[in-house]
Amino acid sequence: MPRAHNVSIEIEYETFGSRGDPALICIPGHGSQLLSYPVELCQAFVDRGFFVIRMDNRDAGLSSMSGDDDPYTLDDMADDVVAVLDHASVGEAVVLGVSMGGMIAQATAIRYPERTRALVSIMSTTGERDVGAPTLEAWDALTAPPEDSIEAQIEADVRAGRIWSNPDWFDPETLGSFLAAKYQRAWNPGGSERQMKAIMASGDRVAGLSELAIPALVIHGGLDTLIAPSGGARTAELISDSRYLLIEEMSHDFVPQAWPAVVEAVTALAADAFGPLR
Repeated sequence: MPRAHNVSIEIEYETFGSRGDPALICIPGHGSQLLSYPVELCQAFVDRGFFVIRMDNRDAGLSSMSGDDDPYTLDDMADDVVAVLDHASVGEAVVLGVSMGGMIAQATAIRYPERTRALVSIMSTTGERDVGAPTLEAWDALTAPPEDSIEAQIEADVRAGRIWSNPDWFDPETLGSFLAAKYQRAWNPGGSERQMKAIMASGDRVAGLSELAIPALVIHGGLDTLIAPSGGARTAELISDSRYLLIEEMSHDFVPQAWPAVVEAVTALAADAFGPLR
């Protein structure tokens, strides 16, 4: 796979579709890898007329790992996104992110509005402490220290997934198989903790979101226990040219049951931004 460079940081990414189509770059969430956008989902976007880019954030997957003495912020991670666009020879894109990826997508739109044709923020929030707060159980699971083996980490992640998933959608066997593939590809103990420090060091994005003048789509799950729906509602409130989609059955689980509604909404947003897609 190609690797983009942001000074000393290397970012792994992969592309799907035709470079002549409107670009959609997909940013993973906290501790996640580009695998969180499965090939089937990427292909669904390609079939709608997108050139799709999925990437590993720093401190995850096959991208560069940072040291504990080398702190960074969401703005630095937004710079990584633009480094990928540069390396892929993409001038502007629909910038999409899930959870922490939505925070990075917001930061990208604020820092680089000329590179962001439209913004898609999924089950994310603004950085304000009084919106989007998790339940205590979800927060404890999110911030638990890494396990000392892949097997133990998979077990812990499945337990955590049960906390912030719709129980009717939760499939522990499928999740366990996905996690095994994820950790076989890359095992990054400590990376999630550094990413969390980046979130906490970045403050809120209220002023920047309020000044955005690009089309935006904000999607949230009505059952989300990790980032409460108030985070998504507040994001949409701050962006003047935004639309808000609440998927009542979705929690903090970006699983196939949610994909059709997401693909439809993103395609409609892109059609407004770029004109009709094929």
